[in-house]
Amino acid sequence: MNMIERKFVNQHIKEFEIKEYVRDNLSRVGLSDVKLQRTPLGEKIIISTSRPGLVVGRSGSNISKLTKDLKEKFSLENPQIEIEEVVSVGLDANIIAEMIVNSLERFGLARFKGVGHKALSDVMAAGAFGVEILISGKIPSARARTWRFYQGYLKKCGDIAVSEVKTAYAHAKLKTGVVGVRVKIMTPDIKLPDNIKIKKIADEASVEEVSNEQVDEKMKDILKEEGEDKKDRKESTPKKKASKKDASDKEKKPRKPRSKKVKKTDKAEESEEEKTAEIAETVEPKEAEEPVQKVSETSEEEKKEE
Repeated sequence: MNMIERKFVNQHIKEFEIKEYVRDNLSRVGLSDVKLQRTPLGEKIIISTSRPGLVVGRSGSNISKLTKDLKEKFSLENPQIEIEEVVSVGLDANIIAEMIVNSLERFGLARFKGVGHKALSDVMAAGAFGVEILISGKIPSARARTWRFYQGYLKKCGDIAVSEVKTAYAHAKLKTGVVGVRVKIMTPDIKLPDNIKIKKIADEASVEEVSNEQVDEKMKDILKEEGEDKKDRKESTPKKKASKKDASDKEKKPRKPRSKKVKKTDKAEESEEEKTAEIAETVEPKEAEEPVQKVSETSEEEKKEE
């Protein structure tokens, strides 16, 4: 490890030791959390508790003693202690765990079920989504076991269960042995990913009634605007001037026939007629006419003789 890494690790270890020392000295005070901030004037220790009067003591005797001990034990130059009061006690897991431990040490193991159910009711009355309390130890017999008290809705896995659900651990020292307490609380300020809200539709009373005449007027206005827009577009688009070359090309180009098949049939008929005419020209007309004339002459001579 480098020197810088060692420095940061030692700082975190020192902060943890200070927090544990404050928690050990301030017992049965409703301690919620201890924070340490470093300022140019010195170290600032913020103690959040449900009973600030017990932390301060008579005329500030407890605070003065605590600052003196911190300065001597941890070699702090100018430790400043601030106290914050916790408003919602039922939603703080550390305070609930401390209350259960105090009641177990005071009343013993005979009333552990009543203590667990009372803590459940206090947490749910504060407005929590869900709560779980585990009390483990030699309760009520000599064999160790775990008693579970739960109520409401509580996340057990996922990022919300790790980062958002408040957990606290405490232990009660009894004659039979040490009893451990674990408290998990799901506070109402947690935003769940599966919590979807649907917006309500506007009421009928809020909708304005519009007559048919008003609708017609609005439609006319819309149509007028559309007509003006079309005119503007037509004016804005430039018209293309037809050149002389284009006109001459159009005149020169003949119209294409509609069907090519008809043209092919006409050409075929013309070719057949030409062939027949050529064949007729090759035959001599005189040879065909002479025998016809001879037959007619013989017939006339025979008639005279008769």
